[in-house]
Amino acid sequence: MSQGPSAVWINKPEAGELRHGVAHKTFFSEAHQTEVGYCIYLPPGYETHAGEHYPVIYNLHGADGNELHGFDEVDVLDGGIRNGRWPPMIVVMANGGKRTFFKDSHDGRTLSETLIVRELIPHIDENYRTIAAREGRCIEGHSMGGRGATRLAMKYPSLFCSLFNFAGNVPRTSAHFDPSKTDSYPNNYLGPDKQAYIDNDAFELLKKNLREIRGKLRIQMWCGTQDTGHLPTIRDFHGALLDAGVDHTYLEIEGHGHAKKPIIDRYRDIWFDHHVESLRLAAP
Repeated sequence: MSQGPSAVWINKPEAGELRHGVAHKTFFSEAHQTEVGYCIYLPPGYETHAGEHYPVIYNLHGADGNELHGFDEVDVLDGGIRNGRWPPMIVVMANGGKRTFFKDSHDGRTLSETLIVRELIPHIDENYRTIAAREGRCIEGHSMGGRGATRLAMKYPSLFCSLFNFAGNVPRTSAHFDPSKTDSYPNNYLGPDKQAYIDNDAFELLKKNLREIRGKLRIQMWCGTQDTGHLPTIRDFHGALLDAGVDHTYLEIEGHGHAKKPIIDRYRDIWFDHHVESLRLAAP
């Protein structure tokens, strides 16, 4: 297992690994000067309804993951679209590197935030029939992906109408600034400038961008009660949202830990209801 930030930017799927409607693609990252992989799910009817534009869910992976993730969620969504429960939507499964927490490193070696916000989202909007605006974008993730999705949504609330943090830590990053700990995370990744820690702290970003978040970005946070490694910081951020007057959905799932699929299976019938309602309310 990787012990620090790193990246394998293209991870080719094995035969039969991709789900129905999912393709593995690459695009050129100017920030990294290399091709980067992603997976994309296109819903039923995408090829035949040439005039239709679709909302997009950006799904971020957990630690040590890559673009070959999110297939359990896609299976649920595809079935729900086909039986008429949810409208057609695109899902993009990004590759943010291993243990980068979707942040830019101070030395410029790994620019995962730039990759997602400045490169992948524009690439998707340019190459697929998307609703290329806040009212057509959702962001979500499990574990490291939920953590990254939360911070990116707090930092760029004008990009998204919906956030789903599924068991993703929300640390008070600015409290971990310590110039004496240059060999340990996050100081070895964010560097010697304290402002970088403030700029990567979801709690500070919530306060900074509150006017663009409150009443405009719908937020959902779930975590298992036995997920002791993640639940404390998620509860902390839940409290910060309450204190800030930000309406949101918060669920602690009794008896479950950090494993993703058992929770998806338990709530599969409502899994995408939050995003769908967010998209409906955000529509102009």
